[in-house]
Amino acid sequence: MQVACRKHQLARTQGDYIPLDASHRAPVSQKKACSDTESEDDSDHDTILHFAPKTKSLKQRMAEYVVPKSDGASEDDEIQNMWEEQQLKKAVRLPQGMNVDTSLHKSRPMKIKFDPSVSLPPVNLEIVKKRLNTRITSLQDLHRAHQREHEKYTQDIESSKSTIQELERSSNAALNYKFYRSMKTYVESLIDCLNEKLLHINELESAMQMLLQQQAITHLKRRQEDLKNESAYLITKYRTCRRQARESLGKSDHHEGMSSDDELSAAEKTDFQKNKDDILQESKKICEDVHADFCNIRNILLKFQQWRQKFPDTYYNAYISLCLPKLLSPLIRIQLIGWNPLEQNFIDLNEMPWFRAIEEFTDAKNMPQSKRNDDPDQTILPTIIEKTILPKITGFVEHVWDPLSTSQTVSLVQLCKNVFEEHSLSKNESSKAKEDLVNSIVSRMKKSIEEDLLSNILLWDGIILEDTLHELGLGKLLNRYLLLILLNAPPGPDNVEKCNKVVACLPERWFKELKSGSTLPQLANFSQHLLQSAHTLYKNNCRDLILLLVKVNALHVAEDFIEEYKLEYLKSIVRK
Repeated sequence: MQVACRKHQLARTQGDYIPLDASHRAPVSQKKACSDTESEDDSDHDTILHFAPKTKSLKQRMAEYVVPKSDGASEDDEIQNMWEEQQLKKAVRLPQGMNVDTSLHKSRPMKIKFDPSVSLPPVNLEIVKKRLNTRITSLQDLHRAHQREHEKYTQDIESSKSTIQELERSSNAALNYKFYRSMKTYVESLIDCLNEKLLHINELESAMQMLLQQQAITHLKRRQEDLKNESAYLITKYRTCRRQARESLGKSDHHEGMSSDDELSAAEKTDFQKNKDDILQESKKICEDVHADFCNIRNILLKFQQWRQKFPDTYYNAYISLCLPKLLSPLIRIQLIGWNPLEQNFIDLNEMPWFRAIEEFTDAKNMPQSKRNDDPDQTILPTIIEKTILPKITGFVEHVWDPLSTSQTVSLVQLCKNVFEEHSLSKNESSKAKEDLVNSIVSRMKKSIEEDLLSNILLWDGIILEDTLHELGLGKLLNRYLLLILLNAPPGPDNVEKCNKVVACLPERWFKELKSGSTLPQLANFSQHLLQSAHTLYKNNCRDLILLLVKVNALHVAEDFIEEYKLEYLKSIVRK
């Protein structure tokens, strides 16, 4: 009986299986009986089955971790390992219906053989230190990565908070869209309106400038006639009457020969004022068919002020401070049509409605200095001054201003000082409009000296001593100033024309008494300039310069030039 049970146990351990045919199953009582028999025989055998591994000691685990398994393991160990794996798999595959007593297997841990002859390798501190350093470095890298992620998440949180705040401030998107849409429509309509009126504005500006220019020409002619009459003693009685009229009006500071701007006849004044009133009346009709929101500068700025208050970010991002000077320029020019800065009592810029409206729009009194300097709207008024006002003043200087008029010059100087010191752009910034204005003033003064002052001085010939006129007109004015201008000017028709005007101012009787073939000593440098210009232009046309040399009686200079270049056809001019 014991032999049969032993064989049955061996067969079950090596190839145990569960039969598919339920009819061949042994009763549970039979299995228990066999189990009892087997338990009694376990003590008689050396082979013990263990279904759970025995707990390993620390030394065994370190040996397995440090020393890898050798290729020369015994065959018995391999068979033992394979058997243990099979038993574990079978334990997992047991059907749920079987009543298997596993307490026996749990109480019998599997024995693992350990060879005490195997010695552990010696501990190397360098290896341990290296592994620890590697581990620390890895942890540090991981920590830095986590920090970067944390920072990113923090930024995302802050950005989300800002977005939430923006959305809360502009919670009503429909109203915002409606505002932007209405603003876009308003600006488009305003631009269309101004473009339509621009041609009429240009016409009225030109008409007013032409009227003032004609008046300036009249004043100039009056002054020249007065000087001529004064030098010839032809209007002594007329001067006396005019002086008495001025004294009756309380104007006792007038000097003879200096015609003032208000000394026009009654008919001339009436005609001028009528034409001026007609132009101003037409300027009022420009915007009579336009709503105030499209022609009143204060109303226009109010629209943009609402935009700036409600949505400052989009207002500044749209660069409105760069657009407003050009947008308002036509309306400002309408207010300047009747403005004459050369009058004694002209309206100052800061008293005009457009100026006050822009000042209120860009008012920064309650703003800190740091923010005030960074506010783009602070450049609106200086930009308008540069782009609109300075070109207007330049037009007056070029076409209306009389440099010999004291009243006009005083008014112009006062205006320029005010504009340059108070309303100009940055002091370090070069302004093209300012340079153009200054150049126009200098050019106009040069022209006045060349064409008016020299001729006015020489008109006194026959009244003032000739030597005195030579010293004033030729020695000081011509040689010290006018000749310097002529020498710096490029040779050409313009230079010849200036020289011709100088010679035309010289009295002819100064040269009739000269018989030596030489000119006046004060005209020696001027004659050399004429000769040098003739050398430069002899291939083109030097006949005009030879004629000028003959008029100032520089005959020897003219003859030498003709002989040098073999200009036989010009000898007849010298003989005359």
